[in-house]
Amino acid sequence: MDYMQRIHTAAEAVEKAIGKAEIAVILGSGLGDFGNELAEAKEISYADIPGFPLSTVQGHAGKMISGKLNGKQVMMMSGRFHSYEGHSMQDVTLPIRVMAQLGVKKLIVTNAAGGVNTNFSAGCLMMITDYINLSGKNPLTGENLSAFGPRFPDVSRAYTPALQAIALESASKLGIDLKQGVYCWMNGPCYETPAEIRMVRVLGADAVGMSTVPETIVAAHSGMEVLGVSCITNMAAGVLDQPINHEEVMETGRRVRSDFAALLTDVIGKM
Repeated sequence: MDYMQRIHTAAEAVEKAIGKAEIAVILGSGLGDFGNELAEAKEISYADIPGFPLSTVQGHAGKMISGKLNGKQVMMMSGRFHSYEGHSMQDVTLPIRVMAQLGVKKLIVTNAAGGVNTNFSAGCLMMITDYINLSGKNPLTGENLSAFGPRFPDVSRAYTPALQAIALESASKLGIDLKQGVYCWMNGPCYETPAEIRMVRVLGADAVGMSTVPETIVAAHSGMEVLGVSCITNMAAGVLDQPINHEEVMETGRRVRSDFAALLTDVIGKM
């Protein structure tokens, strides 16, 4: 089965199980509980979507959900795919192509990230204003899928200014101190070294993580508007004199859940 056929087959299965939506959210580590906010929810396991890979990371439930949130029909990915799991870039971004097929026009992509900016602290939320790709990978490598977008897409505004303005307005209304910054994508699965963190700080990064950028690139290529939000679940290597572990990432994600849920719910209502 070629890639376009995989996209169409997966989209048909998802539509049959949970329907369509114009707004979608990708939920990062520790943030999967946000799917419980949906009313009239329907879901489908990734295992039941033809051609879909499986998510293997703790904190990623591995299902797509659709339902009502603040008056809007919203589709959510509870769990994403990472290249460090051994997935190809096509597999990592397959859900974005499926969403595009199902009519998604606006995508909110979230993640757990390490804080590089020393003015940040664990537990704060950061709106992504731009990204740095240090992975050496690009999901658009290979034959261009012209049905979705051009061979050489412009990503100078991959994160949509109008959606950023909505997020800042919502954060102000809710009294949430929403930081702004640049997200740097590294391969993982190792957490970065202190030397690498010093390097990306010099390059202009405010947060670092192992996801989000490939989905952003493919969403932009597919003509979607994109909003990115990072939960700074830990300070990156070398910022504090302490080790980093995934349990800390998960715990901090749970701790900021209320702010995260309030922000995204309000943003979605304004879309």
